[in-house]
Amino acid sequence: MGRYKTPQKPGSKYITPEGAQRLRAELTHLWKVKRPKVTSALSDAAAEGDRSENAEYIYRKKQLGEIDRRVRYLSKRLDGLTVVEHPPGDHTRIFFGAWFRLADLESCEFVYRLVGPDEFDFHRAYISMDSPIGRAVLKRSAGEEFTVTLPDGDKHYSVVEVSYEPIEENPEE
Repeated sequence: MGRYKTPQKPGSKYITPEGAQRLRAELTHLWKVKRPKVTSALSDAAAEGDRSENAEYIYRKKQLGEIDRRVRYLSKRLDGLTVVEHPPGDHTRIFFGAWFRLADLESCEFVYRLVGPDEFDFHRAYISMDSPIGRAVLKRSAGEEFTVTLPDGDKHYSVVEVSYEPIEENPEE
């Protein structure tokens, strides 16, 4: 048995303009700010003598490798992404970039935005279109019900609202 890992299926190649801007800003910060600082610290550590026992040198070398890996990934990923500038013509169904409200069997409501895999963020309620819920809600409209298989079992939801503008978390009754 080797250490071979099967490659992951590439994620969807769609991103919102805000998500693309965030990735570009990260790439610029890594390349123009963080990498020069780490390179400078690495050369200072290298000047201190024996590199084999120099913890600072070893740490900076590893940090530089991580930065370079992320820069390569972001450069390659940004080249292959499609920025979705405009919402689709049908505003009644859930497509990329849509905000939607789901209700479960206990009448708990959840508001999410459907985004690409590069910009999902649980704290902002952004879910990836490649996630189980993301795949299940795609092309659904308000009033539709569906069941999705999640790691903790099957969940039943209904789509309450679809919008291409942000939805308030707690609607007024």
